[in-house]
Amino acid sequence: MTERRAKVYAARFERLLDYIDRNLDQTLSVDVLSRYANFSRFHFQRQFSHFVGLSVYRYVQMLRLRRASYQLAFDPHRRVIDIALEAGFENPESFSRAFKNCFGQTPSQFRDQPAWQPWAERMQLPGRKRSTSMEVKVVDFSEAMVAVLEHKGPPDLIFESVQIFIEWRKSSGLSPVATSRTFGLAYSDPASTAPEEFRFDICGEIGTPVPDNPQGIITKHIPAGRYATVCHQGSTDRISDSAYYLYREWLPGSGEELRDFPLFFHYIKRIPDTSEHEQITDIYLPLK
Repeated sequence: MTERRAKVYAARFERLLDYIDRNLDQTLSVDVLSRYANFSRFHFQRQFSHFVGLSVYRYVQMLRLRRASYQLAFDPHRRVIDIALEAGFENPESFSRAFKNCFGQTPSQFRDQPAWQPWAERMQLPGRKRSTSMEVKVVDFSEAMVAVLEHKGPPDLIFESVQIFIEWRKSSGLSPVATSRTFGLAYSDPASTAPEEFRFDICGEIGTPVPDNPQGIITKHIPAGRYATVCHQGSTDRISDSAYYLYREWLPGSGEELRDFPLFFHYIKRIPDTSEHEQITDIYLPLK
């Protein structure tokens, strides 16, 4: 296969995977997907498995169970039976069996005490190829006072810290998610940092300093200044692609120099309030 044909072939699969992301609540049978991708249904399953590394059925089920796991962990008011039906299961029993086979916990166990590290190990979805053309803007950012939970340790456990931070937000009322911005300060690159050395600050905007609290939340400031910013759309699992674009593609030809402060994320649309593929995150790179 020539390089050009290989790119066209990969682009067809990327469109197909985007279609699956957008239509998890719809029928996603081999017939439906092969017609959408304009592949022969007789060969489609082998083509899909070769490109993605999973069967059609397994890939779709993993995406639905992934969404269900976020709903269980972060939306305590949603009933398990409703989550099961949204995931395409006819009853809670079949959903529970599939969920436990995938993650090692029943939905109820996961809701009560999610084991995020095994979850991350088993939720290894294939990488995706994205366009390298992105719009970068240089903006002035005003100083923000933020409540911070410092995550230190394996990135696979970051959702444990997120849940602690959500607990503080709800109990304190000092950074209501509906009216306060949510940030993440990325001190470390998980691709090049030993898991035990990984650092990431989970932040919510506040108007007054944080009082003592059992969750260990502290007060910090995101400094004012010039930042290069780019908008990442879709799963934050692939947000490093957009961050690397700033470093590798934009910065060398920009004439700009970096300031001594971490890259940070502003989460505009976030699970579980929006679908994973519809998430929007602005990335900020500090400039002198």
